[in-house]
Amino acid sequence: MVARPDNLIAQATTPVATTLAIAMAALLMSAGPVWAQATAPALGVQEPAEQAVPPQAAPVSPAPPGEENPGLIHEIGKLMDKLPSLKSPQQTIEDLNTRAKDAAQGASDTLSRLAKPASMVSGRAICPAAANGSPDCKLGADKLCQSKGYKEGKSLNTDSAEACSAKVLIPGRARKPGDCRTDNYVTSALCQ
Repeated sequence: MVARPDNLIAQATTPVATTLAIAMAALLMSAGPVWAQATAPALGVQEPAEQAVPPQAAPVSPAPPGEENPGLIHEIGKLMDKLPSLKSPQQTIEDLNTRAKDAAQGASDTLSRLAKPASMVSGRAICPAAANGSPDCKLGADKLCQSKGYKEGKSLNTDSAEACSAKVLIPGRARKPGDCRTDNYVTSALCQ
């Protein structure tokens, strides 16, 4: 009796079992008649004369030894070769230790940069004009901090003053647009 493929599939409960059941069903369906003919004489069952299969004239030659015989097991083996290799527990622990050491070093560097004391300084440094004409008080804060021995700074407080030419002081002369300009100054900065 040949197993029916639909019974095998119905009994499978997991995806792996379902896949194997489908593969077995396909093998049994393709090999069913040949298997039944090959086992019939061994079981002592005689076929009627009109249904007898004439013997083949030439024997089937086996496949040359150099060719692959792809089958289910061979295909599963190829699939397993494509899977990424898993690391040993020792390698995993070493990777985690390396990552932890790198993270600790990065945190230490960040803390050392933040731990440098910042100082507030007072003074007066002009904010030079930027390319668009507006004052650049970052450069003014840097100049103020550098004059006190620090590397750079941030502006905390600014002041502005109007600077005019001496022509403005002439009595009876009308003030013109180009006679005065406004200068901005950094008066206090946070330096590092």
